[in-house]
Amino acid sequence: MEGFLQRCRAALKGSSDGSSGIHVVLGNEACDLDSMVSSLAFAYFLSKTSGSSCKTVVPVLNIPRAEFPLRSDSVFLLKESGVPQEALVFRDEVDLAGLYRAKRLVLSLVDHNVLPSADIDLEEAVVEVIDHHHLERTPSTSCSVTMETVGSCATLVTEYIHHKAPEVLDRQVAQLLYGAIVLDCVNMAPEAGKVTPKDSHLACLLESRFPSLPPRGTLFQSLQSAKFDISGLSTEQILLKDMKAVSRGDLRLAVSAVYMTLDMFLQRKSLQRELCEFCHKHRFGAVVAMTISFNERSEPHRQLAVYSSSTLYREEVSQALEKARNPSLCISPMSSPFNDIKSYLQGNALASRKKVLPILKDFLKEWDKKQVHCGEAEDFEELDNHFDPTGSLGIDGDARPHCFSASRHHRRRLLGAEDYGTEEDFQVPATPMNSLVEGCPLDAGLPQISAEAILEKFSYMVGEAGENKDVSWPGDQ
Repeated sequence: MEGFLQRCRAALKGSSDGSSGIHVVLGNEACDLDSMVSSLAFAYFLSKTSGSSCKTVVPVLNIPRAEFPLRSDSVFLLKESGVPQEALVFRDEVDLAGLYRAKRLVLSLVDHNVLPSADIDLEEAVVEVIDHHHLERTPSTSCSVTMETVGSCATLVTEYIHHKAPEVLDRQVAQLLYGAIVLDCVNMAPEAGKVTPKDSHLACLLESRFPSLPPRGTLFQSLQSAKFDISGLSTEQILLKDMKAVSRGDLRLAVSAVYMTLDMFLQRKSLQRELCEFCHKHRFGAVVAMTISFNERSEPHRQLAVYSSSTLYREEVSQALEKARNPSLCISPMSSPFNDIKSYLQGNALASRKKVLPILKDFLKEWDKKQVHCGEAEDFEELDNHFDPTGSLGIDGDARPHCFSASRHHRRRLLGAEDYGTEEDFQVPATPMNSLVEGCPLDAGLPQISAEAILEKFSYMVGEAGENKDVSWPGDQ
């Protein structure tokens, strides 16, 4: 494996002449252990079986190299398996868009079956998919799809290699695949609701072919300990550690697996400020934090938190999760110390993020339809001029921003159905989030709009309509 990876890096460095094709095996944006192992093992298999193909096969881990230390379980398994990190290729080290424009890119997707919106231009390069999530791809004769909802994508990759070229499966590759299967299927415990008969069958196959593999229970505990080790990480690093992004139109959501109880997460110092900074930096409208912990029988305990500085986004995302029926998450509200975080106990502990992502994607589809129909979702939100911009009050202060979201519907209600002005009449400066956020410490760096300025604008608009209405601002009474 090490020699293969070094050849991949050398081929990328020497590919500037534009003569050779590159076949990239790309995992998903979370780049969890399953995604990493699946991309490495499948690329290794392709390199061994592609014959005289002029294309160089390269596994690409779909995160920047700087983020890889956050994948502590992956770091552990690579070290135990003798695969050096410096031989890996990361997303920020290869120009996929440039290769595609030069007609030199071929893509295989593992552990996901549709490209995110940021990569949608690469779709024509996709020739093969191996995935264990809900199928979202439109069938095409140009793309081969291997899809089955098993516990681990590594299970499907193991089966693929075993059927087509079992000699490729050496002990090093087997240990990588075995570790991913055991961790994803929670030590093959039926009560965790992740393992399927195929996962068990392929794990046993690896054990029988390679008796020197680490004992299953020992390997699982080591990987679990490494995965749950978040000591010393910032809130941003905890969210990025195992995160997937979903988007539609202008709304982008982060869905992060958080390896602690929700109480522990909510007690983090300066959490509110750090969540706000995280959304601004990465351009998210909301964050769904799915906390997970396990009891002594490896049974999962799940809780949910929905954060957004936008009341509209927060309520809409929360309602979508509350109303979900396929599957039902059986969530019940918990008390939250913050107005902009909604907390839930998730009664259906078997509903992992893999089950929650389709719920949010369906919500985003409906959201996008509503925006097309209504014109826009949220045009402005009042900033609380008394909110501490330095964040010194943070989560410990008593000050809370009093926020008001004004959409087209709200403006009609405020100004009257007939005389609410045109969309062109009502403009506010744009921000990175396409709306002004409520109660965010970063607002200090954005154009400030006072309530008086908005009242003056309202009065001007009403005056233009030929009426002299006294327009009051909510909370002025």
